[in-house]
Amino acid sequence: MSQSEPNPDLRAANRARFELELEFVQSLANPYYLHSLAQQGILNQPAFVNFLKYLMYWKEKDYARFILYPHALHHLELLQQAQFRSEIGKDEWREYLNQKQFDHWRTWRDPSRIQAAAALPTDSQPQSASSEAHIIPHANGS
Repeated sequence: MSQSEPNPDLRAANRARFELELEFVQSLANPYYLHSLAQQGILNQPAFVNFLKYLMYWKEKDYARFILYPHALHHLELLQQAQFRSEIGKDEWREYLNQKQFDHWRTWRDPSRIQAAAALPTDSQPQSASSEAHIIPHANGS
């Protein structure tokens, strides 16, 4: 085997790691999954927080193109904040994030519907909504 040909075992291991990390990052698009991780205390483990920092490379153009659920990258960015990791463990924040995500999907192609959705009162807005701007800076997933 020449030096220019990659080792088949190494190539298979790299592919498996890529697919595993891609699947995990995409799972972060699900507010219920984030809530579950928080409820289990996983989001507060230092090793897991470091893993989340490591996964930020998925925001780079060469990797982001493989992401099918763009909210996954937005949520990955939010998970870098200790306050968000704490708040997402609360039922009202899970529901709030879920509703914001739904509103984005419902209105993202029609700007006039965005204003209409924003004008609707939401009973599911969390008590600590005054800090919403710091925790969920871009509710549209960008």
